[in-house]
Amino acid sequence: MTTTGTETVKAATARGITTLTLDSPANRNALSARLVGELADAVAECGKDPAVRAVVLTHTGTTFSAGADLKEPPNPYTFVALLRRIVELPKPVVARVDGHVRAGGLGLVGACDVAAASAGSDFAFTEVRIGVAPAVISLPLLPRLEPRAAARYYLSGERFDAAEATRMGLLTAVAEDVDEALAPVLDGFRKASPQALDATKQLLTARVRETFDRDAEDLVQRSASIFASAEAREGMTAFLERRDPAWVL
Repeated sequence: MTTTGTETVKAATARGITTLTLDSPANRNALSARLVGELADAVAECGKDPAVRAVVLTHTGTTFSAGADLKEPPNPYTFVALLRRIVELPKPVVARVDGHVRAGGLGLVGACDVAAASAGSDFAFTEVRIGVAPAVISLPLLPRLEPRAAARYYLSGERFDAAEATRMGLLTAVAEDVDEALAPVLDGFRKASPQALDATKQLLTARVRETFDRDAEDLVQRSASIFASAEAREGMTAFLERRDPAWVL
């Protein structure tokens, strides 16, 4: 096994599978400008390395990602570029979740080709509770999610479990032992031709890539407008101050 890494993302390669581990426990792997940039670079390196057959995206600690880092948020264009890089990588990308996923973290899961989580994992689109909307992450998510479930959880911000995440299309599988569940998937990648994996992934991601081409600019602009609003400022301030925002009834 070979191991490398940056301040927030660690990379380890074994038998053709590179595992990229989000390693920013101080902020629950929140999507800071640094983490997004370093993850994008790591994904790009995987794309260029012929020894890498597939990529696993996972995390340290009990949180896969808490969503956007409100103290050091990434540029929305940079985040879109990261999501697109995962979608367009000519190799399968697998999300391995063993814990909590919130807001923008669900965008990372949605961009992956396969996603598995432990039975105790949970998820929530918490954007509405701080005065914003899950705009940019909709690019990889809405083409994959069951529409009624997406409407419910987008609008309510409710927490849902891994079984529900599987039913609605966010996850491929849920298991008591997520590594055991993923073992045959990764073994299948090792047996597949690199050319065939690339061509097959292009077939599978066609609708998602069309969504990026058509909607990315509009959703970035919409997201920026909402984030600059007075309600969003109140929501984010309330979150950082650990209080309810003014609109809570």
